[in-house]
Amino acid sequence: MPEIKLSSDELSLMSMFQGMTGATARDCLVDEKRDRVIFVVAQGQMGLAIGKEGASVKKIERAVRRPVEVVEWADDVEGLVRNTLGTKFVQEVRVSDRLDGTKGVVVVVDSRKKGAVLGLGGKNAEKVRLLAKRYFDVSNLQITSEL
Repeated sequence: MPEIKLSSDELSLMSMFQGMTGATARDCLVDEKRDRVIFVVAQGQMGLAIGKEGASVKKIERAVRRPVEVVEWADDVEGLVRNTLGTKFVQEVRVSDRLDGTKGVVVVVDSRKKGAVLGLGGKNAEKVRLLAKRYFDVSNLQITSEL
């Protein structure tokens, strides 16, 4: 895993997230391009992080005045991709090692659900690319549907 450095703003966001939800935040990404904050929570704490009917996420969104997205951590790239895009939409995740030491990932999704997986303007695809590169040094991630 590449070394990750957190800024003081990200650390304070993680502290606030943990205080408001009770869930353990493993990481925090401030995506300036999409104007959102992505929290990565420990395995098994997704329900605690979201809260009843999304109450915890809404509370944090009001506090940070940005959209907040929550992703559950996984120890491998396949699990992280599935957690980020939604396990019911992902049919297969193929990971290949490249000659330069990086990884390439191909995600196969149901062709009828590809739009939902990619998200509005490709925001979900961009989120999974950010997270896969940050934790597993994935240089190329393709989302495709088999016909």
